[in-house]
Amino acid sequence: MTDYGHELIFGAFVTPSARPPQQAVELAVVADRAGLDVVTFQDHPYQPSFHDAWTLMSYVASRTSRIKVAGNVLNVPLRNPAVLARAVASLDLLSGGRVELGLGAGAFWDAIEAMGGRRLTPGQAVDALAEAIEIIRAVWDTSTPGGVRVRGTYHSADGAKRGPAPAHDVAIWVGALKPRMLRLTGRLADGWLPSLSYLPGGPSDLTGLNKHIDDAALAAGRSPSDVRRLLNVGGAFASRSRGFLDGPADQWAEELAGLTLEYGTSGFILASDDPAAIEIFAKEVAPAARELVAAER
Repeated sequence: MTDYGHELIFGAFVTPSARPPQQAVELAVVADRAGLDVVTFQDHPYQPSFHDAWTLMSYVASRTSRIKVAGNVLNVPLRNPAVLARAVASLDLLSGGRVELGLGAGAFWDAIEAMGGRRLTPGQAVDALAEAIEIIRAVWDTSTPGGVRVRGTYHSADGAKRGPAPAHDVAIWVGALKPRMLRLTGRLADGWLPSLSYLPGGPSDLTGLNKHIDDAALAAGRSPSDVRRLLNVGGAFASRSRGFLDGPADQWAEELAGLTLEYGTSGFILASDDPAAIEIFAKEVAPAARELVAAER
């Protein structure tokens, strides 16, 4: 049993499709009104059938009142870190502290290169993400005098002015599965955001993946609890059980609470473009899972 001590958060993972144009926005409004904590969007700037993620997130923040917005995850190879840092801080200030920052090292390198990005090897992409995180945190750090100076191999800042500072301590969540990315997450990130569907062994894989993060956090002088464990999940709601995360809301609540108590997962992001499923997740699954975890703790 692993418990990193975080309160549970629940969110939605919405496809940022441009067809129909308002669908992603309306799903975010549903998630906001239903009481979810965060709504997240994929970031594939090379995909013309998607809205630009940052533009969409900004518009969603203006159409909602309480829910947070985040990329799931933002494509660092196509987003200048210093500019991204200012964009995040600006939207966080304008929205009253409703932005979190999900980052990814990049994939689909043919498409990235076609958009003007630099093709990187997996190892180079990890190093580039570490440099990007250093620059982003430095831009937000308005308490340190002088400009931002990071001379990286892939991302650099040479005297960039600091600020603005975000309205709240924006969490950096990293999408990662491979050991080097997991170690980076343990050293530098505030959260880990993988997808359950990408775990070949299912939830049991979380034990070994968590260990990479925990060991790296300890080696960096941090506590493993400094890194929130989130998880993109999918499934179906049904009147009777048909499998894991495939059944009634109370089954979902029990299974998600089990992931919290067994593996320390404290953030669940439902991948769904179905308003009814988002409503059930927010109004039935989330409160029941929180009660089950609280009772065990």
